[in-house]
Amino acid sequence: MNTKFNPLRRKFIIQSAAVGAGMAIGFDLSVLAGTPDDPNAPLSTPEIGVWVVVKPNDDVVVRIVKSEMGQGTITGLCQLVAEELECDWKKISYEYPTPGESRQRKQVWGSFSTGGSRGIRQSEQYVRKGGAAARMMLIQAAANQWGVPPNECVALNSVITHKPTGRKTTYGKVAEAASKLPVPTGVALKDPKDWKLIGKSIARIDDTAGKVTGKQVYGIDLKLPGMLVATINECPVFGGKVKSFDATQAMQVKGVKKVVSVGGTAVAVIADTFWHAKTGMEKVMIDWDYGPNVNVTSTSIKEVLEEGLTAADAFTRNQKGDIRQAISQSASTLESTYFYPFLNHATLEPMNATALWTPDKCETWVPTQNAENSINAVIKASGLPPEKCDVNKINIGGGFGRRGSHQDYTTQAVLIAKQMPGTPIKLIWTREEDMTQGRYHPVMMGKLTGAFDAKKNLLGVHMRLSGQSILAATSPSTLKSNNGLDPEVFQGLDPEGQHAFTYDFPNLLIDHAMRNTHVPPGFWRGVNINQNGIFLETFVDEMAEYVGKDPLEFRLQYLSKHPGAVGVLKAVANGIGWSKPPRTGVCRGLAQMRSYGSYAAAACELSVENGTDVKIHRFVAAIDPGYAVNPAQIERQTSGSFVFGLSALFEEEITIEGGRVQQKNYNDFNSIRLKQMPHVETIILQSGGKEWGGVGEPTIAVGAPAVLNAFYKATGKRIRTIPLKNSGISLV
Repeated sequence: MNTKFNPLRRKFIIQSAAVGAGMAIGFDLSVLAGTPDDPNAPLSTPEIGVWVVVKPNDDVVVRIVKSEMGQGTITGLCQLVAEELECDWKKISYEYPTPGESRQRKQVWGSFSTGGSRGIRQSEQYVRKGGAAARMMLIQAAANQWGVPPNECVALNSVITHKPTGRKTTYGKVAEAASKLPVPTGVALKDPKDWKLIGKSIARIDDTAGKVTGKQVYGIDLKLPGMLVATINECPVFGGKVKSFDATQAMQVKGVKKVVSVGGTAVAVIADTFWHAKTGMEKVMIDWDYGPNVNVTSTSIKEVLEEGLTAADAFTRNQKGDIRQAISQSASTLESTYFYPFLNHATLEPMNATALWTPDKCETWVPTQNAENSINAVIKASGLPPEKCDVNKINIGGGFGRRGSHQDYTTQAVLIAKQMPGTPIKLIWTREEDMTQGRYHPVMMGKLTGAFDAKKNLLGVHMRLSGQSILAATSPSTLKSNNGLDPEVFQGLDPEGQHAFTYDFPNLLIDHAMRNTHVPPGFWRGVNINQNGIFLETFVDEMAEYVGKDPLEFRLQYLSKHPGAVGVLKAVANGIGWSKPPRTGVCRGLAQMRSYGSYAAAACELSVENGTDVKIHRFVAAIDPGYAVNPAQIERQTSGSFVFGLSALFEEEITIEGGRVQQKNYNDFNSIRLKQMPHVETIILQSGGKEWGGVGEPTIAVGAPAVLNAFYKATGKRIRTIPLKNSGISLV
């Protein structure tokens, strides 16, 4: 083993008192520095930068900052570390560092954000390097003890062997000595052909049994000594506030301790139990100032979006040639207009957070997708300096984007706790509050125009989007740096990159008329690829029919620059048996998209009775993320994404009347049931290369358009307004 050491990088080696004698290793993310004057100076706190901890009994603890939401990210990240570490998989576990620790250690753990299918793909390199560096140091420590060259030693299953003599030792026995060595530089990673854990369907780490038995603690389950419980009621019209409130009757309810104002827009009741808090809240008399948005309705919002479809000004993201000239000189055009509604995340666990505030410290326990955003909210709401604030991450009962950028529930918990210093307060939203105070999937319309010559050859496509910008609400600075354009709107439609538009049409224009509403938008699983996939892939089918070509053949004609798209599309076509006619009464549809660095495609078979009752018999899905860390998890993610996509396609929508959300619970924001869920066969392709794609969201974009395309073949009806229930169509 040819290892180059740099003693000045020794600051990344720590011996952790928190885990007893052993070795803990961090990895340089190029964000650490010793002092402003001398980046290579030893740090005053020797525990900076921990990634891997090896205990004397050979237990390995991987410190993970990404959030586990049921998607299996923790297991996948541990697989990446263990692959390079060559440790005993049976002895591996994990723990969450806090964002407060990360701040003190100069952000050594990198981003805590878990969303946008980034859990593994934006961490894979540095966590693998952390495992590889730890293995090299352990081997070096053993070689030093034996007085032999390290290249004569090999590690496997947490055991180090000196090959010439057969001498053996374990990781735990040399861990303390290894912790005193400098971190190797220029760490080489394994060739994928040598992987033994990456690519295997290994069982998930440690959370399945707890879910089955009910022992796993989510944020809503947390119990602390002396804890009280609060619930809240915020102005039902976004932008409104509290004029005044009368808590006289609420204070007479058993268990109610206090009724408080929260941020001028809400009222909270604090009690000994959630039920008493909820009962008390029902008796609080609130006089609302509904503000300027009280007359907004779904109809008025749609009128604004419709205006945007033909507006002269729009943000251009993807342009090739001159589509306007192509349209003006065309022999014929094809035009279709689409609508996609607001959607709530409707997580099974409603928003909640626990806060303990004193004048000296604010500690919180938050089910969060981004603990860094959470701690920023805590610092701002607490009025305390950053070093006196921290967030303990708790397991999440559903995130889907709601618990990432938006930390309103965390802010509220702290503001409430400040009004009872020294008492831990757990804020729990009611389901009704959760439904009406969401951060919703953006509402969007789309108009697509295809231009053709006299022989019906395609001349080009114009795709106009009209609707909300999430970044206008969450990150205005990003819009400013892009001259007002929101790049998130164009997922799956970009000129290149992780969200590239895959078709090579002769002329192309994709633009966006930004039309924001008072309804706050948020990132919802899959986000803008959901509507973009429906708009684009159903229109591609329409164009194929217009020119008299098979939908698969027509797509392949324009996908030559994206072999990844060709690969997944052909895979699902072969899997569904596209080249052979389906059985009588069954129709097929397909779709493909690129998003989050992955190529995805789907094909389905369905039948329709009475023109409205849809039975989906099967799905064949294909995804190419470059590399598959845990195939079983990818299959589950794919099936789960279809549940999401089909629920939105058939059932779900958020509507506005009098400026407020109309839906209150699952009875009027429905999801598909187990009996409605079709069988999903997942094909995993691995093209390799430098890019690691996501898996949690890409397939959500292809299921719905595949169904719509098959529905047209079965009925002759093109449905362009979502959800289908508004057209009298149901999934059976």
